[in-house]
Amino acid sequence: MASESDRPTAETKQQIELDASSSITSLLLQHAERTPAKTLYREKVDGRWVDRSAVWTLERVEEIGKGLIASGVEHGDSVAIMARTTLEWTLVDLACWYVGAVPVPIYESSAAAQAQWIVNDARVTIAFTESAENAAVLAEATELEGGTPTLREVLSFDSGALDTIVARGTGVEDIEVRERQSAVSLADLATIIYTSGTTGRPKGVELTHENFAVLAVEAITNVLSAFATQEGACTLLFIPLAHVFARFVEVLMLAGGVPMGHAPDPKQAVADLAVFRPTVLLSVPRIWEKVYNSAEQKAGTGIKHRLFTAASAAAEQYSRALDTPSGPGAGLRLRYRLLDRLVLSKIRALMGGRLTYAVSGGAPLGERLGHFYRGVGVTVLEGYGLTETTAPLAVNRPESIRIGTVGPPMPRTEVRIAEDGEIEVRGLPVFRGYHDNPEATEEAFTSDGFFRTGDLGSLDGRHLRITGRKKEIIVTAGGKNVAPALLEDPLRAHPIVSQCVVVGDRQPFIAALITLDEEMLPGWYATHGREALSPAEARTDPFVAEQLNAAIATVNRGFSRAEQIRDFVILPEDFTEENGYLTPSIKVKRDKVIEDYAELIATFYDEARARRDA
Repeated sequence: MASESDRPTAETKQQIELDASSSITSLLLQHAERTPAKTLYREKVDGRWVDRSAVWTLERVEEIGKGLIASGVEHGDSVAIMARTTLEWTLVDLACWYVGAVPVPIYESSAAAQAQWIVNDARVTIAFTESAENAAVLAEATELEGGTPTLREVLSFDSGALDTIVARGTGVEDIEVRERQSAVSLADLATIIYTSGTTGRPKGVELTHENFAVLAVEAITNVLSAFATQEGACTLLFIPLAHVFARFVEVLMLAGGVPMGHAPDPKQAVADLAVFRPTVLLSVPRIWEKVYNSAEQKAGTGIKHRLFTAASAAAEQYSRALDTPSGPGAGLRLRYRLLDRLVLSKIRALMGGRLTYAVSGGAPLGERLGHFYRGVGVTVLEGYGLTETTAPLAVNRPESIRIGTVGPPMPRTEVRIAEDGEIEVRGLPVFRGYHDNPEATEEAFTSDGFFRTGDLGSLDGRHLRITGRKKEIIVTAGGKNVAPALLEDPLRAHPIVSQCVVVGDRQPFIAALITLDEEMLPGWYATHGREALSPAEARTDPFVAEQLNAAIATVNRGFSRAEQIRDFVILPEDFTEENGYLTPSIKVKRDKVIEDYAELIATFYDEARARRDA
């Protein structure tokens, strides 16, 4: 057996230092002191983007921080935020960090039971929501069994929450809020982010100021410096700020002093890109799919669509040729230049015309899109990480891209491959533990301090390649982690459902493969006053579809929209031991089902995309 020292390993060593007494908001203070007029944020006001300077941001953060102090928020207290991606969220994040509080994100699409668990587990004292609808979810959570005993107050941005909190803090002295800021250090807890597990309740991932601040400074200084040094550098954030990737982007852009705008509606992503005109974008693969699909849709039909198809193929071929010793041939270069003028330049314009670099994370991008965008002129640097690694533990570098990999480790990060192929990581990005869950924390780490990611991979030199998922957690194209069993088990309770396998890894939504219980069908039809149909006939019976849709709707009530089952397929046969889909203990062999029905699943999603595009 190979020793731990013999395992494939890649490491990026320490580059720079931050003072241990600093924190995330030390980055804001540096900008306000050195370049007070520097634009840090761009806020959309009445349809136009308004610059917000470093000194404006600091003043606003201190005002909100005073309000938190006046509201009784102590160092280490948890403050929940339940909203879409808005400047208000970022200001509350910064204000909490300024006074030593711990912002706890809640997805704005969360169900009441999910919100209640987070509020109670993190012992949230005050919650900020975007809207009355979000506030109603927290009110419902309070009415559930057990209530929300630590939650004292809920304030909504739509109802003037920030003005309310600022007015409350007018009596707090400047020196008090600044003393609170200076008392926060890199070792302090910065946030608790709840992530889905294969079983049981979501676990709260504890990330420190060091995880965010030092990693962000290292990244913008030594890994992604091109992002900050481009002329007119700016970025637009689409990802939900409840997601760890967005929170890291929030701190990364602050570290680099790169102006950032917030885009709360992903459906407007393409339109916002054209107006905001970012130079860099950090997003999940779904955005890149949307841009591609939007461009294809705009191409229309006939000769224009044929041109788009040819240009897409030329862009991919050109990018792949760049990785060969000889590079693109003369014929390909000529065809590429022609199609670039006719088609690809229009795709660049669709993204604002200034986009040069991008980082894709949260789910696999795929080589096809990676090569397509590089061929278009946008270098997409694919990265990889988890909530437990403050988002990125590896990312491709602008000067060293290997499409199909997620790049070398981040600074101060060591990655190795275990004997079973699992990716293990140790170093700066790794969380300090699961909140109030020492058993889960101990289980997550090896004896020598490496975090077990649950993903499978290999090392190509220093470049990490993801080869699969050790756990059953589904990661959608939007980067949402979904535990399939929590959806499958209640759906199996329906009388005519025999088995259910939830799918959606790398896909835009969750779907279900369902098998019918042939023995139950006759009696079920009878109870509904209908003539019984054969199993083959029942598969296409509109009444069966109607009843299954109703059952799915009931199951979905306990989950956020990103986790909900959006569609289903009834399979032609049930799962049995005889056909190899069940174990002797009647457990579904998920991998075999997905492998054998891969063509059906692919066709299903292709048809869904076609319906959506139409």
